[in-house]
Amino acid sequence: MAGRRPSETSALLNEHGIDDFRKSIDQVDQRLYGTAAEEASLVKGPELETTWRAETAILARYSGPLMLTYVLQYSFSLVTVFVAGRLGTRELGAASLATMTANITGLCVYEGLSTSLDTLTSQAYGNGKKQLVGLHVQRMCILVCVVTIPIGAVWICCPWILSAIVPETDTAILAGTFMRIYLLGGPGWAIFEAGKRLCQAQGDFTASLAVVLVCAPLNILWNWLLVFHFNLGFAGAAWAVVISNNLQPIVLALYVAFVAPSNLECWPGLDFRRACQNWGPMVRLAIPGVLMTFSEWFAFDVLTIAAGYLSEPDLAAQSVLMTIVVLMYHIPFPISIAASTRFGNLIGYGALDAARTAWKTHYLIFVCIGIFDVTLLTSCRHVIADIFTTDSAVKSIITAVMPITAAAQFFDALLALSNALLRGLGRQKIGGWVNLGVYYLFALPLSFFLCFGPPRMGLSGMWIGPSTGLGCAAIIMAVYMRLADWQRAVDDARAREE
Repeated sequence: MAGRRPSETSALLNEHGIDDFRKSIDQVDQRLYGTAAEEASLVKGPELETTWRAETAILARYSGPLMLTYVLQYSFSLVTVFVAGRLGTRELGAASLATMTANITGLCVYEGLSTSLDTLTSQAYGNGKKQLVGLHVQRMCILVCVVTIPIGAVWICCPWILSAIVPETDTAILAGTFMRIYLLGGPGWAIFEAGKRLCQAQGDFTASLAVVLVCAPLNILWNWLLVFHFNLGFAGAAWAVVISNNLQPIVLALYVAFVAPSNLECWPGLDFRRACQNWGPMVRLAIPGVLMTFSEWFAFDVLTIAAGYLSEPDLAAQSVLMTIVVLMYHIPFPISIAASTRFGNLIGYGALDAARTAWKTHYLIFVCIGIFDVTLLTSCRHVIADIFTTDSAVKSIITAVMPITAAAQFFDALLALSNALLRGLGRQKIGGWVNLGVYYLFALPLSFFLCFGPPRMGLSGMWIGPSTGLGCAAIIMAVYMRLADWQRAVDDARAREE
């Protein structure tokens, strides 16, 4: 039995990891529980205990690398739009259209699928079944390749689809051509999203940062070479994205193999047969994850399209506001990923008291983040308007709507945490249905009524809808987290893995 190959059902840490988990606090993985001297004393008897200070320190240590990672990943899209703008107005419009289409029809699906790993990998690691972490990642890599088939069919048809929707036919065809090339980089982007969960489940959030620190400057280089040096034009920008997306999982693999080989303790080796089996738990978590991601991304894109029916200054102001919203979201979202990983580790370990302490601490932290967002956006609204435009009409709209946008960011921070904790708990379906109902049965109808209906509130009314909807969703999910049976989540996690 000592030489038996670890299987999916072997408990790699005895008695749900209690003994080796204690040792890991002192010796192997201090990243998970703060300093060994401070946090080893938090283990009392069979149950892991924690404090709000320890949880705050852990979240702070996890969040820094993640925030930089997501900002640098966002720079890939910004570089594409910037390069397209240097080529011409038509190319700029095509780049914006292609980016939005890719996000809605592909990237949000990949991201939603990968969120199932926030549950599966963190709980498996917390439960001590370390090599199951790598097996989950292998399954996800295969799943995203399978899902690429229908996504690819849509992207290949994009020149015809967009031409039927967008009045500017030349712009639509150019955007569709970009999508066809971009398809070659879709699976690479998705595999990187899955692969970085292998490291994150173990508390290593610097691996993904190291990858984008290498790939982000190279992405600029590829754009310069292909677009301007080799004169490939707009197609060169698409090929630059393809190269960058496919390079990311390769750099991640090299980083883990040569710089952070300790992460390989969760890698069981390539096992295609086992990776193609037992997809049920992953799919049941992935589908609500896609629903949760798609419902939010698509709702805000609908509002941007609707702003085009107001006036040219309103559309310009909406573009500025959405840019600010996306940038500000890079504060709570990466921290929510860290919170989800930590919470999933504790649920997988079965430490419910520690999980409750973490839950309360995380909510307090995110309330502070929301207050910071509101304060920053409202106090700097005139400065922000001056940075983005010199048009007085656009400035006036931005400064008037910004306080409502700031309120939306406060609730969005709380909702980001709620979604993250639901993933750690393995209850993505709650977030998926709540998001879908709140956005499409309440927030969007309210936005259209206030904007285009009798109140005629314009862009301000359009933003009241999502702000109110985000607040309702945050409250519903917070109440659910308080009333949910967390022990059942622990039992479900162990049933999936055993």
